Amino acid sequence: MSMQAVVCASYGGPDVLKLRQVAVPEPKADQIRIRVHASTVGPAGMAFRTGDPFFVRLMFGLTRPRQPITGSEFAGVVDSCGSAVTQFKPGQRVCGLATGARAEFVCMSAAGPVGLIPDGVGFDEAASYCDGATYALTFLRDKARVQPGQSVLVNGASGAIGVYAVQLARHFGAEVTGVCSAVNVELVKSLGADHVIDYTREDFARGGVRYDVIFDTVGKRSFSQCAPALTLKGVYLLTVPTAAVVFQMLWTAFGSGKKAIFAPAGTMQNRANIEFLGELCASGRLKAVIDRRYPLAKIVDASIYVDTGRKRGAVVLQHIGNATQSE
Repeated sequence: MSMQAVVCASYGGPDVLKLRQVAVPEPKADQIRIRVHASTVGPAGMAFRTGDPFFVRLMFGLTRPRQPITGSEFAGVVDSCGSAVTQFKPGQRVCGLATGARAEFVCMSAAGPVGLIPDGVGFDEAASYCDGATYALTFLRDKARVQPGQSVLVNGASGAIGVYAVQLARHFGAEVTGVCSAVNVELVKSLGADHVIDYTREDFARGGVRYDVIFDTVGKRSFSQCAPALTLKGVYLLTVPTAAVVFQMLWTAFGSGKKAIFAPAGTMQNRANIEFLGELCASGRLKAVIDRRYPLAKIVDASIYVDTGRKRGAVVLQHIGNATQSE
């Protein structure tokens, strides 16, 4: 039995992504198999596709990807369960993160980062918050420990992580400043930002305002550039690791002053996180932001668009025709 999957056999541009027929995976005793309705295309996927930065190759293959089927965020329906699985049953709508998600079916541990999709939340929405909101939640709640009354600046506030970082920082009671281009100012305001800075007209690092947390979701600034805009015990969060930030993390770990923090947030997810975000989405406290939708067969077109760096929120791949339904 075979299925369609997006395969990346070598590092490179969008054209290295191919839709191929591969064998349908069989779930092990502790796994569930999900029929995928929606997945995403984002900057993390671009890094895995290009092998840049170099640490990606150290983790996933020096000369070519060890795991050829691409994708990680998904939303779909449990198709079958291994003999030892008790947490899920066939027919349940679920979403989460699993290696090889850009395929008709994906298998993963039932104890992994997968949770139920609440009633009223569509597959596209669920895939979207599994993409950006999981990262934002880990950095803001678990690493920065954002508290009511603190000031949080989100650089890249209209991107896949940024749109959720703005909303979650507000949910945790912070005063939020979003940084984006002029075309996205109204979007960021609509997500709850108290203040919005157009980076083409103003440099937040030189504006004279101090923030308890600066969350650089797009890796465009450095700790040294942002440090003057942090309070005495402020925290700088970065989603894109560099040799410089690793050194700064070690250097600032001692003492009680300003700190630089990076975390492999994608590997730190669990069912509780996924379902927490789903509840926020179902209650209207978290809004899914989807820029474009593409059929799975248009993965190259979707990747070309993401590579422009101009997307707002998530780009969703729809694997089957009813991927937007919420029943």
